[in-house]
Amino acid sequence: MESSDDMPRSGLTGNQAWFIVMVLTLANVSGFVDRQILTLLVGPIKRDLHVSDTQVSLLMGLGFVMFYSVLGLPIGRWVDRGRRGVIVAIGVAAWSVMTTITGVAHSFGHLFAARIGVGVGEATLGPAAVSLIGDSFPRRALGSAMGVYAAGIFFGSGVAYALGAYVIGALDVPGVVSVPFIGDIFPWQRVFFIVGLPGMVIALLALTMREPARAASAQLATKESGAASFADLLAHVRLHKRTVAALTLGFAFSASVNLGVGAWMSTFFVRTHGWRIQDAGLLQGSMTMCFGVLGSLLGGRLTDRLAKRGHPDAPIIVGMIGAAGMLVCAGLYPLVSSAAVAAALILPVNIFAAMPWGAANAAVAEVMPPRLRGQGSALYQIIVSLISGTVGPTAVALLTDRVFHDEASLRYSLSICTVVGMTVTLALLGWGRPAFRATVSARSER
Repeated sequence: MESSDDMPRSGLTGNQAWFIVMVLTLANVSGFVDRQILTLLVGPIKRDLHVSDTQVSLLMGLGFVMFYSVLGLPIGRWVDRGRRGVIVAIGVAAWSVMTTITGVAHSFGHLFAARIGVGVGEATLGPAAVSLIGDSFPRRALGSAMGVYAAGIFFGSGVAYALGAYVIGALDVPGVVSVPFIGDIFPWQRVFFIVGLPGMVIALLALTMREPARAASAQLATKESGAASFADLLAHVRLHKRTVAALTLGFAFSASVNLGVGAWMSTFFVRTHGWRIQDAGLLQGSMTMCFGVLGSLLGGRLTDRLAKRGHPDAPIIVGMIGAAGMLVCAGLYPLVSSAAVAAALILPVNIFAAMPWGAANAAVAEVMPPRLRGQGSALYQIIVSLISGTVGPTAVALLTDRVFHDEASLRYSLSICTVVGMTVTLALLGWGRPAFRATVSARSER
C-alpha cells in the first residue's frame, strides 16, 4: 500500500485512496455477478417463461449492451462534472434493484426491461472508477490499483458461474414457491434476490468515499464548469487517433475472445467430454474466482514494475503478454483429447485472460487528460462492449452452426476464434505501441 507521500495531489491519504479501490472493486464484483448469472440459467428460463434461444440471446446481449453503451457518454460527461461517489452509489443501487426485480419477472418483456435497467445502472461504474482511481494514485501505482479493481470482474464472474451451477443442481425444479410480500415465483428466481440485495450495502459504502481532487487541466477546462466538453474529447481523440484506435480495438478483440470462451466453456465440457453442466459450471466458477483474480493482480503489478523500469508503454506490453498466453493456452485446451488436461489448461487460460484488464484501465487513464477521464473511459467502454458483446459468443456459435454444422465441433470453433481474435489483438496493440509512447510523453510534458 502506498503512503500518503506517494499519492498525487488528490487530498487523500494512502488508506483513503485504497478504500476507494476496495469499494469500487466490491461494486465491480456485484455488477458482474448480476450481469453473468443468466448464462447458466438458460434452461430454466426457457422452460418456465417459454422463450426462444433468440430471446435468451437478447437478454444476455442486446438488452444489456445497447443501453449500457448508449448511455456511456452522457454518464461519462456526468462523471467529469459531478460527485463521483454519489454517481457510483446511484448506479449500484439502480442495478441492484433491477436485478432483484428480475426475480419477480413472469414474461420475456419483464425480463428484458429488467436487463435494460441493469445495463443502465452498470454504465456508471466504469467511467467513474477510471476517473476516481486515476485521480487518487500516481502513475507508478496506477497499474496495481487498476488491477485490484479489475479483479472484481473475475471474482464476480466466477461467483456467477458457480452460483448458477448450484441453482441448476438445487433450485431448478418445476413448479412455483411462495415468497412473503412477493407472491409466487419460480424456485430458480430466488437467486436474483441473493445477488441483488447486497448491492444496496455497497451503494451506501460508495457514499462514504472521499472525493479526490481532480488534477488540473487548464487547456481543456471550460470557464463555466471546469469540466471538458464532448468537443474537447473529440479533439483529443483526433490528435491521438492511432493511440485511441489501438487501445479500444485491441482490447475489444481481446474481450471478444474472453466473452466467447466464458460463454461456451461449460457447454464445451458437456458436449466434448460428457460432463454434467453443474460440474462444468463449478470448474469454470472456481477457476475464474481464483486464477482470474490472480491474473488481474499480477497484470497490475507487472504494469507498475515495467513502468518503473522505464517502459512508458507498460500497459500495452502487459496486454500483449496476455494475448500471447491466451493464443497458446485457450487455442489449445479445446483440442486436447483428455478432459483432465483440458481442465488443467483452464488455469493458465484464466490467468492470461485476466492479466490485461488492470493494464487496459491504466492505459485509458494515462492517455486521457484528467478532466476527460469520465468521457474517455465511456468511449472506450462503448467500443469494447459493442464489439465484444456482438462478436464474442456469436462468432463461436456461427462457426459451429454455419460452417461445421455440428454441435460436437464447438471445440474447433472455440480454438479458431481464440487464435484469430488474439492474433488481431497482438497486431493492433503492436501497431499502437509507438503512438501510445508518444501520447504518454506529450501528456507528461504538460
